[in-house]
Amino acid sequence: MPRLIPYLPWAVFAAAALIALLAAALLAGSVERQTRGDLQTAFAEARMDWVEVTTDGLRVNLAGTAPDEPARLAALRLAGGVVHSARLRDTIEAANTAGTVAPVFRIEALRNHDRISVIGLVPLAQGEAAIVERLTALEGEMAVSDMLQSADHPVPAGWEAAVDFAVGVLAMLPVAQVSVTAGRIEVQALVESAERRRQLESELRAAAPRGQVVMLELEAPRPVITPFAFRYVLDEAGARLEACSADSDADRDRILRAVREAGATDRLGCTIGMGTPSPRWAAAVELGVEALSGLGAGALSFSDTDVTLTVPHEVAQDAFDRAVGRLETRLPEAFTLAAIRREPDPGAETPANGQPELRATLEADGTLLIVGRLPDERIRGAVVAFARARFGSEAVTLEARLDPDLPSGWSVRALTALEALAELHEGAVTMRADRIELTGVSGNPDASDQVTRVLTDGLGQEARFAIRVRYDEELDPVAQAPTPERCEARVQAILAERKITFAPGSARLDEDSRAILDDIAEILRECGELPLEIAGHTDSQGRAESNLALSQNRAETVVNALLERRVLVAGMVARGYGQDHPIADNATAAGREANRRIEIALIRPEAEPLARDAEAEAQLVFEPRAPGQNDTRPAPRPARN
Repeated sequence: MPRLIPYLPWAVFAAAALIALLAAALLAGSVERQTRGDLQTAFAEARMDWVEVTTDGLRVNLAGTAPDEPARLAALRLAGGVVHSARLRDTIEAANTAGTVAPVFRIEALRNHDRISVIGLVPLAQGEAAIVERLTALEGEMAVSDMLQSADHPVPAGWEAAVDFAVGVLAMLPVAQVSVTAGRIEVQALVESAERRRQLESELRAAAPRGQVVMLELEAPRPVITPFAFRYVLDEAGARLEACSADSDADRDRILRAVREAGATDRLGCTIGMGTPSPRWAAAVELGVEALSGLGAGALSFSDTDVTLTVPHEVAQDAFDRAVGRLETRLPEAFTLAAIRREPDPGAETPANGQPELRATLEADGTLLIVGRLPDERIRGAVVAFARARFGSEAVTLEARLDPDLPSGWSVRALTALEALAELHEGAVTMRADRIELTGVSGNPDASDQVTRVLTDGLGQEARFAIRVRYDEELDPVAQAPTPERCEARVQAILAERKITFAPGSARLDEDSRAILDDIAEILRECGELPLEIAGHTDSQGRAESNLALSQNRAETVVNALLERRVLVAGMVARGYGQDHPIADNATAAGREANRRIEIALIRPEAEPLARDAEAEAQLVFEPRAPGQNDTRPAPRPARN
């Protein structure tokens, strides 16, 4: 025992150290638990359950995946309010950081006949090689310049359909540029005519993938017009424009403005094309219209640079002379003027008083009746042969008598009159020795121009003729082309007159509804595949859940019925709305009948939201200013007691 006494101090020191170490360990563990618990409570209250908290002594580790960068920073600020920031170790990642944002896939393709250049970024899953192979296969000799790159990211929704549509456009158009992103397709192309442009716009919009915004810029080269023609008439019927040509929008607007100011109020049109005989064409026409307007009656004709001003004998000679002199001195160089003041007619201008005439009447069904006088059998044979060639051999009836005393040039005038009449859908032309009158209807907006050119070319600038051709849009095959909007309007017109009905409480079509669907199917077959919503609606009788299911079943029945009638229904969506969208009062029998209905409407893409420019907004400066002496201020309020 005495030998152990020297070691007692060391033993006591070791025991004390061990006790202190145990106490420190217990205290550190308590601090870690307390810190971890406080942080977890704080994150739970802030709904940041994605933060993982671990402790290592006094150090606190934060881990997890934040929804975005602002959420990560918010978590660090919250943790810094619980423990000192020096103790924090941050390994949190943000889900939408700049390094993980998916790239914008885009293709720019330019075709110039037998060459295609393509550049852009495409998904790796699709691969640039597949797109290049499809473009190369468009034509046997197609050369493709490949500048595509790929990125390993998911294929965005709508991308493949947009690419398919773009390849189809490039196959259809020999000169075109197509830009493709998921959700938006832009097409720029040259087409051969305005009619082809309208046709292509209709076809491309009908074929565009659903959910895609399609922007079309199709340019048609201007037609060559020869000769450039203009004809403006003032007579007892009023002012009217019978023919008009211009080489630009600006010249067209200038000419039509002059005609309106001169008194013309009917539908005014002017064909734009190439071939103007002078850069001052519009100025010359404007001067001529001004001169005729000042005289009050007559006709003004332009055929290239040949100008003819013809007035009736009622116009005073001195006024006519002044107008002609002013026009001759002011017309641009190269224009020549022929001015005619007609003498009074020696007798009445009616066949009843002996003046011969030839009249041809074209009916809407295409039949043509020719009556009046012709000089001899040879001319009569020539006229009927020409008419049958232009109108059809079975459509022509000739009942013209022979008169050997007709004026010279009668046969030429007759053939020219028939050629002019052939430009119309229906109408009549009356020919006399000194005058031709033509009236009718056409589905061609430029028919009046064409008729004027036919008569001017055949009879000369000095010929007297009156033209009254009315344009009917319903006869215009281009205007009536089945665009999606026009197809929708035609279908809705049928539904406005007749309702698709079902057996009570079921989705079985009534017999009368089958005929309605036959008519609708006939329209939709012409229109091709369209994005249409077939919407079913019910009245408010019964349970809302049952009505919703019934309206859905009825809408699907209509889609299936259209499919049976060979209508393309891939773009259609059947949707039942139940009783939620009434159009009448459900408290009355008539109102409930109106609410039980099927509606068919186009599914239109939603407008793209306007993008905000955060950088530009940040630079806006609002400076408060003190009111000046002249500022309007509210009247002083009365003082309160």
